Amino acid sequence: MSGLRIGVDIGGTFTDLVAIGADGTIRTVKTESTPHDYSLGIANGLADLLRGEAVAEVLHATTVGSNTILEGKGAKTGLITTEGFRDVLEIRDLRMPRLYDMHWTKPPALVERRLRLEVREKTRFDGSIAIPLDRPSLDPCIARLRAEGVESVAVCLLHSYANPEHERQVAAILRASLPGVAISVSHEILPEIKEYPRTSTTVVNAYVQPVVRAYLTALTARLQALGITAPLHLMQSNGGLASATTAADFPVRIIESGPAAGVVGAGAMASALGEAALVTFDMGGTTAKAGLVEGGEVLRAEAMEVGGGVLAGARLLVGAGYILKLPAIDLAEVGAGGGSICHLDAAGAPKVGPRSAGADPGPVCYGRGGSEPTITDCNLALGYLDPAGLAGGSLPLDRAASVAAIRDRLANPLGIGVEEAAHGMLRLAASTMMRAIRAVSVERGRDVRAATLFAFGGNGPLFAAGIAAELGMARVLVPPMPGLFSAFGLLVADTEHHLSRSVRALGTDAPQIQAVVDELRAEATSLLARDGFAPEAIRLNLGAKARYAGQSSEIAVPLASTNAAEILTGLPEDFARAHLATYGFRAPPGEAVELIDLTLIARGIPPSPRMPARIPPAVNPVAGTRDAWFPTIGWTPTPVIDRSGLGAQPIAGPLIIGEYDATCLVPPGATAALDDFGNIEIRISPG
Repeated sequence: MSGLRIGVDIGGTFTDLVAIGADGTIRTVKTESTPHDYSLGIANGLADLLRGEAVAEVLHATTVGSNTILEGKGAKTGLITTEGFRDVLEIRDLRMPRLYDMHWTKPPALVERRLRLEVREKTRFDGSIAIPLDRPSLDPCIARLRAEGVESVAVCLLHSYANPEHERQVAAILRASLPGVAISVSHEILPEIKEYPRTSTTVVNAYVQPVVRAYLTALTARLQALGITAPLHLMQSNGGLASATTAADFPVRIIESGPAAGVVGAGAMASALGEAALVTFDMGGTTAKAGLVEGGEVLRAEAMEVGGGVLAGARLLVGAGYILKLPAIDLAEVGAGGGSICHLDAAGAPKVGPRSAGADPGPVCYGRGGSEPTITDCNLALGYLDPAGLAGGSLPLDRAASVAAIRDRLANPLGIGVEEAAHGMLRLAASTMMRAIRAVSVERGRDVRAATLFAFGGNGPLFAAGIAAELGMARVLVPPMPGLFSAFGLLVADTEHHLSRSVRALGTDAPQIQAVVDELRAEATSLLARDGFAPEAIRLNLGAKARYAGQSSEIAVPLASTNAAEILTGLPEDFARAHLATYGFRAPPGEAVELIDLTLIARGIPPSPRMPARIPPAVNPVAGTRDAWFPTIGWTPTPVIDRSGLGAQPIAGPLIIGEYDATCLVPPGATAALDDFGNIEIRISPG
């Protein structure tokens, strides 16, 4: 593929761009995000990045979908459902995030009740028709939607996963009657059982679709204005790439696009290095996120919630947001980033976040009107950050302002010194971030001490060694371009399609199950062929969702065969092993196992590996010493080098490694060296 491949990741503070040429050369740009119009920040970065070269493709991770829900700025949406089911969105599934909080209220439905309209029809769970579609019952629904000026409509009829004929008819009538209105149909988005998750997922797609389409249209226009007509692909929540057309039609698949790219990059790195287990730690300006990579494969969840706030490690207490029953990279997220505000609560106790100074006004040291100290201010006050500025000096920092804000708002009220106050806030932030790491490791039955911490993001390398020491982890890897690693992760991602079909009604009918398997394979092959992949470049991984008879939830089970008879024969033992790994026990042999869904992950394999064999360390002209404060030794002159100043021979801390896009802190008691790929390898002394 000739021309540049460009990865673009938008964060709360910075927009990151990484370009890789056909010869393997890498170029990076970090520019400020433009929250009022994120496509403007991308255009600004591309203008700095490009030097007249041709562009082969643009790969993009975006938080437009999730932000639309968090801010409540989606389209005016209607819902067409089966008579008697208009309140599914209100009833939900009775899950609560805080079990004993009597004042908790569930989030408002994304569709007002007066716009949740019913048609007379009924399909049974086996696909047979109990009540034919009553066409006249749809007319008043259309009249109401037209009069209310809805911009988008979700269609979710009872048991349409088993027989979508009624949904097809309703969707066709709506498209003819309401031109210009976006129509989302549940059997196209989630052809699976369980009415609430299917309805919720379809409604979220409808709610964000006009916003995402408008954003992609604006971004495409800005790219074309720069002379870029190359294909635009979006990162999906599941870690695969999809075309802009697919993302516009199914925006629900890119809701968690932003956080996924870095974990995908970590998975590619783990495969290249032969790492058995990596815990990813991505700390940016607003949040910190943790994920798990085992054997080069990222850990995925079968469903996710959006709009319920950041996840603080309580994995089972869900219900605060809107459920999306789609595969997504399993991430734990907390509200702790470089811009997180450090403050004292009403009782005088120190707190970090979840409020963030963001990009505007930003931390106090930015000099843009911020008055409350942040994590970045604390790192600057302790000497860990270079006052000359971030992003290669493009954003100078005012250390005196940070020190003054910490002294006035934290240290003096607490009766301690500025250094103790700043370091205490950093430890408090670290303890919050450790909850996220434990959520994807210890709470999943993994021993975090046996894994390597893989740290990236603009602030991840600053905290990684300290967090690893607290968790008993002996090793940290900091990849090249850590502050832009999510953008780099886009460049090593594969094009993927994740498909599913409910098969519960088929029971143990092997011929009908085989028909579903063949249908999934045909659809996946067609989708990847449309993306330009020949049959020999397609990889298909079949899986199942199953449960013991009587259980209310299912777990994912990988399948080694695509033959229905072999699937049914091996499923009880395959499921029992998966159940043991997930919950720590398995039922006695002979316990009935129900097959609920069949799933298929279809990957397009590129003609050549996308992960470079090595990334040479970027030269950042920093050298010398800087006074930095550490709790065990106080203020001390600390060597400051760039990544190219490291080699295979370990250097003992304290040490500061300054780079264009991030700063890596090696505390006393740890050592740092450079591995063959170009990663910083930090070893933590026990104790």
